[in-house]
Amino acid sequence: MKLTSMLVKWNPLKYLGIMAGCFVAASSINLFVVPSSLLTGGVTGIAIIFYFLTGLPIGAQTLAYNVPLLIASYKLLGKKYTLDVVIGTIMFSFALDATKFLAAYMPTQDLMLASIYGGIFNGIGYGIVFRMNGSTGGFDILGAIFKKYYSMDIGSVIFGFNCLIVVIAGALFNINSAMFTLICMFITSQMTNKVIDGFNQRKAILIISDHAKDIADGIIADIGRGVTFLNGEGAYTGDPKKIVMVVVSMTQIAKIKIVVNTVDRNAFMLILSASEVQGRGFTKPNRQNVHYRTDQKINPEVEQKIQDALAKRGDD
Repeated sequence: MKLTSMLVKWNPLKYLGIMAGCFVAASSINLFVVPSSLLTGGVTGIAIIFYFLTGLPIGAQTLAYNVPLLIASYKLLGKKYTLDVVIGTIMFSFALDATKFLAAYMPTQDLMLASIYGGIFNGIGYGIVFRMNGSTGGFDILGAIFKKYYSMDIGSVIFGFNCLIVVIAGALFNINSAMFTLICMFITSQMTNKVIDGFNQRKAILIISDHAKDIADGIIADIGRGVTFLNGEGAYTGDPKKIVMVVVSMTQIAKIKIVVNTVDRNAFMLILSASEVQGRGFTKPNRQNVHYRTDQKINPEVEQKIQDALAKRGDD
């Protein structure tokens, strides 16, 4: 694909988002990490080490160290992948040096607070970049290469290299810096995952009951969620079973339990985490546009029991 045709397909909002994420992460590094003599993971961590030793600009170093990785990416991972990485790397490297002045406004002298807040805002920045399908280069490239050619998990590869950085930090500076750096890295990874997955976590619920239809009708009528029946079979008895599957928000789990317990206290319910949900009708519950088949209207007695149970809990 020619570069001009790829440029035509660019989404300006995507790259504005990547730029915003880069500046958030870079500002966090210059506000909390560098003034506290801490490190971050990846190539930026290596650049910070040499900054402490030589005073060379962190952003310029980060860009320079990424050049061989970008060449390897172009040869091994392809042109399309590398183009986005190049853009993210340049933006992040520029942001690191552009926000260097923030080090003079270090908001805290406490290493624990610096590692915590540095990790939080680092994670928010990186999470925004990854949510926009971008990358800041560095060990992400190594992880992608190892995954493609050696079937190794990207997270494990990046974690291994980051552990090496922590060891170097302990050897060059002191054990306290290494330990607080590890805290910062852990918080960064957790916050990155939160931003990527979204704070509004969803739950997938599987319900096995002899009264599956009544439970499904109650969920549709009183909670406003779409429900799917899965066909199952008891392994011991060989009896056919209808499994109710529904995906809900965290705040709706209590209501689901009320509906299930009201209809069948012996029902088996399994609640699973669903980090990302896409599909028609899930943006928010839509109780007004529910259309029933003529043979699926809810039993009036069951409906009344469910409404009474919800009212007692103040959830109606």
